[in-house]
Amino acid sequence: MFRPDSYRREDMEKKEKRSRFITGREESGWKVLSSEYLFRRPWLTVRRECLQLPNGNRVPEYYVLEYPDWVNTIAVTREGQFVMIRQFRNGLGVTAYELCAGVCEKEDASPLVSAQRELWEETGYGRGHWREFMTISANPGSQNNLTHCFLATDVERISGQHLEATESISVHLLSLDEVKELLLADAIPQALNAAPLWKYMAENKLM
Repeated sequence: MFRPDSYRREDMEKKEKRSRFITGREESGWKVLSSEYLFRRPWLTVRRECLQLPNGNRVPEYYVLEYPDWVNTIAVTREGQFVMIRQFRNGLGVTAYELCAGVCEKEDASPLVSAQRELWEETGYGRGHWREFMTISANPGSQNNLTHCFLATDVERISGQHLEATESISVHLLSLDEVKELLLADAIPQALNAAPLWKYMAENKLM
C-alpha cells in the first residue's frame, strides 16, 4: 500500500542529496539581462533571453522552451511483467515501445498523482506500490522542465483504457528478457524512458 508520509520523506532525502551536486543560477554567475516571449501555445512556449556570462561576455540570443513537468512509470505486475505501450511518434516518424508517460496537469496534486492518473488512463493498470525512482531533464540547455520517473510494483489491471480522442495507444505486457532485449537493441528511442529502465537494470544487477 502506498504511504504518503514515506513518499514525502524519501522525496526530501533525494532533493537534499541532489543539492550537493547541482547548484542554481545564483551560484553560476550567469545573469539574464533581458527576456521576452516569442511564441505561446499549449504545447510550445518559446522565450528569447540575453545572457551575461561570469566573465562579462554576452549571449545576445538564447532560446528556452517552456513545458510543464512530465512523468513516466516503470510499472511491473505481480507476475513480473512490465506494462509497456506502443504508439506512433510523429517527430521521428516511428512506432516504438515506451513507458506510460504524460504531463503534470495543473489540477494534479503532485507528480505522483499525475503518474498514477496517466497509467490508469493509458493502460487501465493501477494500485500497487509506488515510489519516485529518479528525476531527470530532457535537455537542461534549452528546456525548463523536469521528468519525474516512478517505479510501481505489483500493479494490476483495474479497468480498460481511457484514451483521449487524439490518442492511439496499445498496451503490452513484456517479460524482463524482452525489455532487456529492447534496451540492448536501442529499440526504446525515447531517452526519458530508456534512462530509468537502464537504472532499474543497474540497481537490480540484471544486466
